[in-house]
Amino acid sequence: MASSTSTRRVVLLCCGSFNPITNMHLRMFEIARDYLHRTGKYQVLGGIISPVNDAYGKKDLIESKHRLEMCRLALQTSDWITVDSWECEQNQWHPTMKVLTHHQKAALANYNACKGVQVRGVKRRRQDNDQCTGSQDVETTQDQSDSDLQVKLLCGADLLESFAVPGLWADQDVEDIVSKHGIVVITREGSNPQKFVYESDVLYRNSKNIQIVTEWIYNEISSTRIRRALSRNESIRYLVPESVIQYIKTNELYQKDSNKNKSQIFFCFSELLGCCCLCITILPVYKLWHGFVK
Repeated sequence: MASSTSTRRVVLLCCGSFNPITNMHLRMFEIARDYLHRTGKYQVLGGIISPVNDAYGKKDLIESKHRLEMCRLALQTSDWITVDSWECEQNQWHPTMKVLTHHQKAALANYNACKGVQVRGVKRRRQDNDQCTGSQDVETTQDQSDSDLQVKLLCGADLLESFAVPGLWADQDVEDIVSKHGIVVITREGSNPQKFVYESDVLYRNSKNIQIVTEWIYNEISSTRIRRALSRNESIRYLVPESVIQYIKTNELYQKDSNKNKSQIFFCFSELLGCCCLCITILPVYKLWHGFVK
C-alpha cells in the first residue's frame, strides 16, 4: 500500500463519443491535471481518450474510424494525452466500468513493465506510442500493488448528473466507479455537482473519491453544437483543432442530409427530366410509325 504521505499516481481516462473532439475535451485534461497536482496528493502520469464503440447506437454517431483519427490529429500537440482504440475495436458496446477495469490493468502492466517490474497474469498493452508516459522520476518497488496507480474517470458535471437518470447506469457500476477508481469532475456553468453529490447516497458515501474541479474560464463548447454549426455550413474555427477541421472537410463529415444528398437529388431530377424529354420526342415518331403499319 502507498503511504498516506506519498502521492497517488493517477492516469486520467475520459470516455465519450468525441463526435467530434473539441478544444474543450483537451482543456478538461489540462484543468484536471493542474488541480490534482496542486493538491499535492496526486501525480498524473498520463491521460487517455477512449471513444465509444459504434454499437452504442447514439444518434448522429459517425464511425469510430473517423472519431479515432480526429482524436489522433487533435492530440498531435500533446505530450501526455493519448487516444486508445480498445473500446472501439470490441465487437460490442461495453459499459464505462468495464472500460475502466481494462485500462486499470493495462496502465499498471505498462507502467510496471517500463520500470522492470513483472505483473503476473497481465500482458503489457500495445500503445499508440511506446513511451512510458509520466514514468520519469518515479521510484518503484518490487512489491508494487494496484493501489499505487489508479485510473480515474475524467468527466464533465453533466455525466455525473446522468447517474440519476433511471435505467442509464447500473447501480453496481456507479458504486464501483466511485469506490474503486474515483472521478474527477469539471464543472460547467449552471451546474452544481456538490449539491448532486450530497443528494446521492452512493456518491456522498464515496465523496472522498470525487474531485470536483471548478472551471473559472467557462467555455460551453460541445460536440452537439459543433455538429449543428457544421450542418448549417457555419465556421467552427478556433473551437476544434485546425487539423480536425481539415479532416472533417476532406471526408465530408457532419453534413446535413439535405446538403449531403443535394447532388443525388439533382441527378435524379436530371434523369427524370431526361426521360420526359425522351418520351416527348419518341411519342410522335411512334404514332407516325403505328399509323403507317396499320
